[in-house]
Parts: sequence; structure tokens; C-alpha cells
Amino acid sequence: MTKTPPEALFISPLDTPLGVAQIVFDGAGVLRAFDWDSHRERMDRLLRRHYGAVALRDAPAPQGLLAPFQAYFGGEAGALAAIPWATAGTAFQNRVWQALCDIPAGDTWSYGRLALHIGAPSAVRAVGLANGANPVGLVVPCHRVIGANGSLTGYGGGLERKRWLLAHEGAELRLRP
Repeated sequence: MTKTPPEALFISPLDTPLGVAQIVFDGAGVLRAFDWDSHRERMDRLLRRHYGAVALRDAPAPQGLLAPFQAYFGGEAGALAAIPWATAGTAFQNRVWQALCDIPAGDTWSYGRLALHIGAPSAVRAVGLANGANPVGLVVPCHRVIGANGSLTGYGGGLERKRWLLAHEGAELRLRP
């Protein structure tokens, strides 16, 4: 894992129906982090884990990032796939995060299904940890992972946001006892 950050990282707020989010991006307009304003401490912790000490500079987000977010919150569930993103996670984490992008909007997978999808069926706990360490949440859709029994499980932005996001994407939550 590289701790060398991009030359500069920028931060910009994004108003959403779920509250203000923070978008962190590099000079090329590549997304490096996304989190809700109310979870800023979590985002800062993940950025330190990926890049060491970083100074974020306030800057307006490029249109290439803003337009897909606006389209997503406007009802185009697949719009976030157009956002370029990069992380400095481990090889395993990046495998999990890439696999999360295979979960279609409107669908949910269990941690076990995700582990099976990456060819590591016995790594369910490790998959869960990688899912929870995702610095580019929403774009890398960790919110689409639920418990094996169909229950909503943790989400860095809170379960109410997770419930809203899944409903917004058209996912039918059939909670089993």
C-alpha cells in the first residue's frame, strides 16, 4: 500500500437530499474520498490510513464529479458509475471495492455472496472489514451489502441513509426473521 498522496487533494461540499456530503478529489478530478459531513472524522481517518498526513484544500468540485452526483440524486441510479475514483488500499481491499461496483443499482448482496464473487468464500469477515474501510462510499456502493438474513447492517453514513439509498435505487428489502 502506498502512503504517497497525490500532489494535492481538494475538498468540496455537496448538498444532497440526505444532508451535506464532502467530496475529496485530486488535481486530475479523480475522486479520492466521499463521506457525509456528519461523518467527517471517519473520512479524515480513512484518508490518513491511505495517504498519511494530508492537507485538504477547499476548491469547487469539477463538473465531471458534480454532474453524476446530481444525476444520481435526481433519479438516475447508475449515474455514479461514470465517476473516476482511486484509493491507496491494500490489494485485497481494492479487490473487494472493485467487486462492490459489480452490484447493480437496485440489488443487494450479502457479505458471503461478495466473498464468493471475489473467489474468497471463507473471507467473509475480511470482506466485511474491507467494505467498512471503503473511502469512496456511495460511488463504490458499499451500501448495497446487507446481512445474510436480509437485515440492514452497518453503514458509515448511518442506517437511515443506507435505507434511503437502497429505496432510492429501487432495492426491495425483504427482511427475514
